[in-house]
Order: sequence, then C-alpha cells, then structure tokens
Amino acid sequence: MDLTYTEEEEAFRAGLRDWLDVALPELPPRPPPDDWPARRARDSAWQRALHDAGYADVHWDASPTRRLIFLEETEKAGAPYVGANFVGLLHAGPTVAAEGTREQRERWLPPILRGDEIWCQGFSEPDAGSDLASLRTRAVRDGDSYVVTGAKIWTSHAEVADWCELLVRTDPEAPRHRGISWLAMPMDAPGVTVRPLRTLAGSAEFAEVFLDEVRVPVANRVGEENDGWRVTMVTLSFERGTAFAGEVVACRRTLAALARTARENGRWDDAVLRRRLGRLNAEFGALWRLTQWNVSEAEATGGVPGTGGSVFKLRYSHARQELYDTAAEVLGPDALDLSHEWTLDRLSSLSYTIAAGTSQIQRNIVAERILGLPKER
Repeated sequence: MDLTYTEEEEAFRAGLRDWLDVALPELPPRPPPDDWPARRARDSAWQRALHDAGYADVHWDASPTRRLIFLEETEKAGAPYVGANFVGLLHAGPTVAAEGTREQRERWLPPILRGDEIWCQGFSEPDAGSDLASLRTRAVRDGDSYVVTGAKIWTSHAEVADWCELLVRTDPEAPRHRGISWLAMPMDAPGVTVRPLRTLAGSAEFAEVFLDEVRVPVANRVGEENDGWRVTMVTLSFERGTAFAGEVVACRRTLAALARTARENGRWDDAVLRRRLGRLNAEFGALWRLTQWNVSEAEATGGVPGTGGSVFKLRYSHARQELYDTAAEVLGPDALDLSHEWTLDRLSSLSYTIAAGTSQIQRNIVAERILGLPKER
C-alpha cells in the first residue's frame, strides 16, 4: 500500500499553506468556552472563509487523501478545528453525501459547507447505554410525516444546532437492528426541548433533547425505512475512521510543547518522564500512519472508512488520556489550574473512551469483524 503523496497532492498542500498564512491573521479571537452562540458565529465564519477560498469541499468531493492533507495542514497552522460544525462536516454531511438522494444532497450539503447550518447528533439515549440498537425513541408514520416521541442525551451542540441526525424506531416489532430509521430533524420543530448539560470543565457542549410528538417529514429520511442501522454504520465509520485525523496532529503538536515545557521547568531531568514522552511520540507517530492506512482503504472502497476505524479509535482514545496525564506530570501543581488549556484538555480526554462508541464496543467490533472471533453471549 502506497502511503506517499502524489505531486498533485503536494501542490494542493503548498497552496493551502499559502492561503492559511494570509487567512489566519485575520481571524478574530476565540470567544469564552461557555459562549456557544459566539463560538458558533466564529466557527461558521471560518467555514465560510474556507468555502469562499475553495477548500470546503474537501469533506466530501475531494479524495480522502486530500481531506487528510487538509486536516494535517490546518492543525499544524493552528487553524480552528471544525468546532460547532463537527457533526455536520465530519459525519452527518458525509453520510448524506454517501446515502442521501440527489434532492437531499442539494438541500443539506451546501449550507453545511458554507457554515450556514449547524447539525447535532441524536443517537444516544438515557436508558440505552452503550447498546445503541436498544434505542426507544418512536417514530410513527402519519401521512407524509413521522410523529417522533422520546429523549436523547449527550447531543453535542444541540443548543445552537439547526438540524439533528436522529435515530428512531419505526418498527417496534422488528428485530432491534432492523426497525430503525435515520432522520434529519429540524431543531426548531414544535415539540423539541433542549436542556444543556454541564461538563467537568464547566462548559455546556452537550444537551438532553426531549421530543414530544415532533413531526418530521418522511422526505427527511436518509435511506429506506427500517434500514437506519446500516446507514448508522456508515455514519459511525466516518466518526471513528477519519473524523479524529486532525486531532492526532494536534496531539503531536501538544507533545512537542510538553517536551519544551519540561526542559524549561526542569522536569526533563526525570528519566521516567522522558521515556513516557518518547513512547507517546512513537504512539502518535504510529496512529498517524494508521490514519493514513484508513484513508487509503477508504479511497479504495468508495470513500467510506472500514472497520479499521475501530482499531484507530480504540487506541487513540487511550493514547489521548495518557498524553494529558503526562501533561499533568509536566505541569506539576499548575495541573490544577482550570484556566490552563492542558488542564481542560485532560478533563475532556476522559470522555474519549465513551464518545463515538465506548472502548468496550470497539473491542467487540475488532474481535468479531477483524479477528473473526465468535460473538459474545
């Protein structure tokens, strides 16, 4: 497998670097972490700048390799991450691009790419735990609409979202995985109630969402009725396979900053700490190669990442936690300062072994689908 870049891809990289050198100095300061309306406005403005410069289409119309270059270079330059746009750009949008009708692609993809509309994810439920297929939110067909009733939890950026990628049960009598449908629900529909949830760091980037007889047009269903589990697997393959690519670059940048800080504050003299930093450097180097492998596989199979994304997600989740545990060692007493970026990142890293599928679920996927082991009982 060829993991090198072509001459055309390197030209794309050079042009992107030149544009970032001009665009980034014009970017306004980042708002406070808990001011999500202001953060949405900034994230959307950055997405519009990317769109106007011709870079927004890297998420769907470009090759997976070009998408990887884009993520690598924007992270290296310190450009904003997708922020409030991440659900739409990294998995709802790609799912619509892969599974939606022509009309659906024309309706939803351009506003996402321009930063005009923000999406959230309505998958997890209060009583479902890690067993996503046990979801109980009901959607009853009534003419040209579904009437949806239920509740979702850990819905990222629901308080500022325009649309929700929503999993519902459309056939309660069917086997669990076969009675599910994937809907695009407008967040301003009557009957939608959003209740923000506070994280350890004090921010409210998640929310509970309550649905009381919300009417969603049948035309907003992506895929066939009761085929939502298959569509969901496409969504999750993007979420686990390539959505974290930019974060690997960010972690490698943090690792280099940790080494510099350790040299400055004297903690570099600790041989055990130096070994941990060296091992993490090798770990994230390997994760970057695994990311390239996943992207190459996606490119060879039509753009949708495969089960190798679960291998990546499993190891990355734990490596990120180890990175910020090491950051706490480097910072010493300053690791308790909540105003320090690394302290906040350490708190957020605790969620990575749960978000986008728990580590236990990823181990099951690797065991069953890659190693061929029997299903657990």
